[in-house]
Amino acid sequence: MAMELDVFVGNTTIMDEEVYQLWLDGYTVSDAVKVRMEGGVMEECEASADVLLSDTMDQYRTFQMCERLLYSPAKLANQLLFQIPPHRQAILIERYYAFDDAFVREVLGKKLSKGTKKDLDDISAKTNVTLKSCRRQFDNFKRVFKVVEELKGPLVENIRQHFLLSDKLARDYAAIVFFANNRFETGKRKLQYLTFQDFAFCAGQLINNWTVGAVDNMVEDMDVDLDKEFLQELKELKILITDKDLLDQHKSLVCTALRGKTKAFNEMEANFKNLSRGLVNIAAKLTNTKDVRDFFIDLVEKTPSCVGQIHGRHQKLYLQNVSRLKRISSPAYFFPCLSPPPPPADAVISAPPVRTFSVFDLSAVIISSLSASLLESSVCKSDL
Repeated sequence: MAMELDVFVGNTTIMDEEVYQLWLDGYTVSDAVKVRMEGGVMEECEASADVLLSDTMDQYRTFQMCERLLYSPAKLANQLLFQIPPHRQAILIERYYAFDDAFVREVLGKKLSKGTKKDLDDISAKTNVTLKSCRRQFDNFKRVFKVVEELKGPLVENIRQHFLLSDKLARDYAAIVFFANNRFETGKRKLQYLTFQDFAFCAGQLINNWTVGAVDNMVEDMDVDLDKEFLQELKELKILITDKDLLDQHKSLVCTALRGKTKAFNEMEANFKNLSRGLVNIAAKLTNTKDVRDFFIDLVEKTPSCVGQIHGRHQKLYLQNVSRLKRISSPAYFFPCLSPPPPPADAVISAPPVRTFSVFDLSAVIISSLSASLLESSVCKSDL
């Protein structure tokens, strides 16, 4: 029987970005074909349904063969099987490691273990993310965690170098790793209004200021573990709620830092005493592992009810990061603030630029207030 066979040979791997996204999203071949047909690709390319099916299947096979290389992105540039231009490699890697905010919000802070993976069926149903996509994203989180867990050096930079991700995505993965390592509780109902990006912002602040890496940039787990010595020092903040003069100084410093820069200023100023007391009490208990895990719950439950009027609104907060100092005997090192006390004569000073952060008003008040608390603790020590 005579057969006609068309063969095309080339040295550049052709990948359709739309089909790649459908594959990443967990669509089956038949479902992907339907989506492409509804998108008008048959009319655009003047192709038959059989050709479209064949093309989709071929694309899926190519992606499946490339997937093992994406587990370690650096290998993609060094292999010879697939001739993929560098810019296309970057797209493949970035999209493969991208994730759904709804999914990551469900697993944030949980242990990246088999037990959590067993719950992916329920998470898939809850978030409307396909089970296949949930598994890919979860495996990506776990893979990144395993690789960078014991590495020395900045967490974000390690992720960026080993997985060739953009700065934004690397920072998001750093937040995921940080929360998974410290097992912060994020799933309680009272925290559901907070998005992943809200937690990612807080993770960035904690990594930069509360971890061992904020002291020594070449230690194990530098940006993963909270500095226990620093958490111990937070107990000294208790004096801020027992000494009226220091409380007044604390309020003055915080109000100076936030005046004109947050819509929550009036609520914060009017309720400052109760807010400060709640925050300091939380800070003083962070030497306990359970209290560390419940940190975000405590910020919502144990701060005064006025905070309920503050949180829940997005805004831009402009913070002038103060000079970073070498560690001295003061906790002030760990949290930058607008109005720091004069640095010691032997301090090493740099001058970071003005930066813009998009955060909830609640986060702004908490971070700025606690910053000032730490600085006041430093002033108190020096006076003694």
